[in-house]
Amino acid sequence: MTNADEPGRSDEIVDAEIVPAGPVPGSLPDPNYSDSGVPTFDFVRDKIEHRITTAIGSQELAEAGPEGQSVDEMMRKRDEAAKKRLEEIRKSMGS
Repeated sequence: MTNADEPGRSDEIVDAEIVPAGPVPGSLPDPNYSDSGVPTFDFVRDKIEHRITTAIGSQELAEAGPEGQSVDEMMRKRDEAAKKRLEEIRKSMGS
């Protein structure tokens, strides 16, 4: 079996050119990066703000559902139990 007999393979020669990495000559520079490839402050700030709003939105959606509400209830009960236990420990220590 030769390479030409395998599906998706061919012995056909393809002419290609190796292109150096970097900006394409004649193209517009990316406004989000400096000439040396460093992201601008505005670009980084916008990216962080986008991630924050996405996280907040995801949290709000999760809390709105029944699973999120049951988790909130479990956390509330756990916090109450922890406060009671802390009070017991303080009383036993004489504080």
